[in-house]
Amino acid sequence: MPSAAPTKSAARLGAKIRLLRRQEGLSQVQLAEALGISPSYLNLIEGNKRPLTAPLLIRLAQQFKLDLKTLAPEEDQRLSDDLMEVFGDPLFEPLGLQAQDVRELVQNSPDLARGVFELYRAFQHAQDSLDNLSAKLSDGQGFDPEATRLPSEEVGDFIQQAMNHFPELESTAEAFWTSAALDFDHLYPALVATFETRGIKVRIHSISEGPGLLRSFDLERRNLSLSELLPQRSRAFQLAHQLALLEHSELLDRLTSHSLLRTAASRSLARVALANYFASAVLMPYEPFLRAVKTERYDIDILARRFQASFEQVCHRLTTLRRPGAEGVPFHFLRIDIAGNISKSFSASGIRFARFSGACPRWNAHAAFLTPGLIRTQLSEMPDGRKYFCIARTLQKDTGGYRGQHAMQAVGLGCEMGHAKELIYADGVRLDQPPVPVGVTCRLCERTDCEQRAFPPLQQAFKIEENLRRTSFYARIEGS
Repeated sequence: MPSAAPTKSAARLGAKIRLLRRQEGLSQVQLAEALGISPSYLNLIEGNKRPLTAPLLIRLAQQFKLDLKTLAPEEDQRLSDDLMEVFGDPLFEPLGLQAQDVRELVQNSPDLARGVFELYRAFQHAQDSLDNLSAKLSDGQGFDPEATRLPSEEVGDFIQQAMNHFPELESTAEAFWTSAALDFDHLYPALVATFETRGIKVRIHSISEGPGLLRSFDLERRNLSLSELLPQRSRAFQLAHQLALLEHSELLDRLTSHSLLRTAASRSLARVALANYFASAVLMPYEPFLRAVKTERYDIDILARRFQASFEQVCHRLTTLRRPGAEGVPFHFLRIDIAGNISKSFSASGIRFARFSGACPRWNAHAAFLTPGLIRTQLSEMPDGRKYFCIARTLQKDTGGYRGQHAMQAVGLGCEMGHAKELIYADGVRLDQPPVPVGVTCRLCERTDCEQRAFPPLQQAFKIEENLRRTSFYARIEGS
């Protein structure tokens, strides 16, 4: 009887196994012997002609001390999506590449695919370097090429790969709760006392002492200063953040010694991000927070008041609930400014965000600026047919008095439609109504009837008809 054809998931693994074997310097004979199979069968697996069974997958993980997440099809899909955006650049238009070409590249040569992506990212940085160089030379200034590198991109990739869940930081925060005998009603005083027992004085400084300065730690003088502008919940957060830097520096160093973090600036920024993670885990301990989340059905305002956190901090914390066996809804999260710049993003829902171009204007996070302070809901559908339930709200950062700038941003939080009923925000919303068609970015979206389209989609033929004016300027040629 002929064997069953391998599934698409299994077909993706052949090239990965071959790559792992070569990285370890093993021949097919050597690896086959270690796995207890014949070299010919291993050859068929590497050629995607035989499926990889569960027992073999376990043996492979043991052989290579492998985290099975590295073999997950989602990783391939994310890389494929990133490359599709890369090839959406008009630079590649003459090549006529199709989505299947990109998928085959990722499946058969994942390292080569990553190399193409990194090369394009370097190209983008080089373009920025030229622009900065031209501007600085015209002003008679010096120029540092490293200044054009964006540590935030590397840190974003690092957090995304970890699915924004760091078990060691969770357990460290839980251990601190026990050792310091913390309680929710007196969290800030207890944190102040924690520093005082370590010989560190906590003081509140006026805005005149340090304009724009929210936290300052002087190790030599053993002095930690917090701004009077910070509400008490933010003061507690800053104290927990500083505690992570002070007492868990070795753990932060170990976690940030990661191949995705290539520069000192990236590792420093990652340390700050992980210290923020620890602070959130102190303010919102995993198990009590998850229980409250389930009970209150993700009501962010109630959670913020109960755990003395901000709206944004609760949104961040909701994305970290990935503990096996005690998971929350897998959310995606983004934060944008009024110009549409995405300053933070993470996705556990499967949705993806543009890396090199503007975000879709139909996302409700943009519309949130029209109704400051109010939560907006949206049912949305991506071009691949996946549907999402999303909420968005503006945030206003108070960084001073009357003369201070009050910067406004918006945060968006969303999940796949199947999880919508778990959220209180879906109450009264008809989940079967037609969703809003949204995309990642114009070049990757094939919807030609969008009134807000700014660029033509990739790999579709267009023509300009002078005597016709349509809803969309980018009209598809009939029959193409």
